Amino acid sequence: MRLGGPPFAKFTDPESWIASIAAKGYRATYCPAGPETDDATIQAYAKAARRADIVIAEVGAWSNPLSADADAAKAALEKCKAMLALAERIGALCCVNITGSRGAPWDGPHPLNLTKETFEMILQVSRDIIDAVKPVHAFYTLETMPWMYPDSADSYLELLKAIDRRAMGVHFDPVNLICSPQRYFANAELIRDFCHKLGPHIRSCHAKDILLSARLTTHLDEVCPGKGNLCYRTMLKELDKLDPDTPLLMEHLSSEEEYDQAATHIRSVADELGLTL
Repeated sequence: MRLGGPPFAKFTDPESWIASIAAKGYRATYCPAGPETDDATIQAYAKAARRADIVIAEVGAWSNPLSADADAAKAALEKCKAMLALAERIGALCCVNITGSRGAPWDGPHPLNLTKETFEMILQVSRDIIDAVKPVHAFYTLETMPWMYPDSADSYLELLKAIDRRAMGVHFDPVNLICSPQRYFANAELIRDFCHKLGPHIRSCHAKDILLSARLTTHLDEVCPGKGNLCYRTMLKELDKLDPDTPLLMEHLSSEEEYDQAATHIRSVADELGLTL
């Protein structure tokens, strides 16, 4: 597996981008360019990544193709297609989005999110995106979430089979699957189960942590890796069984210092296990 995160040093070209990634000791990172970037520049970033042995893990397509607003849904669908095309152009492993919400906010809970009707909408949207772009190397993936599909290993497996496209992959964020005390305290088994069922399809992963508070009712907070209860020993052991280029990207941290602290924690666990990041 490859630990990664966002660069903090400003970059203006592929060389300074690679330098900013190397300065953190990362072997994977996020896409450095947007869909409007010209082909020559895209290829320059792709070549620089290959030379430096850096994996461009994912291109974010964050939007809501399930929006009740028809114009917003259409714009989101086009964004997903553009971002998947960008992933293909720059050599990223995947394009990632959430499935979207039937209400507002775009990434929030809604009574219709976990219904059969929405499941069918997700199938249609995912097929449309993949069929429009026809990627050869990049995959379209859906980030796991607590209140929308895919919300478990089983629902992801069902989606994967039903979408029935070679270019449909899996994005793994275990923290987003922990939505109860039961899952919180059994998260090692959750991680093992997910990797057992979907491991060969996992294209990218997010590294976060989660903390259960002693407040009523159930209250879960996303925190910096090392400050919560996620079993990183299990996470790293399971990811180590997958493709050696599988990225583990830190995200949602508030500062460069927090990213450094998170990387130190994750690397310390890997060192204890004798694993390479």
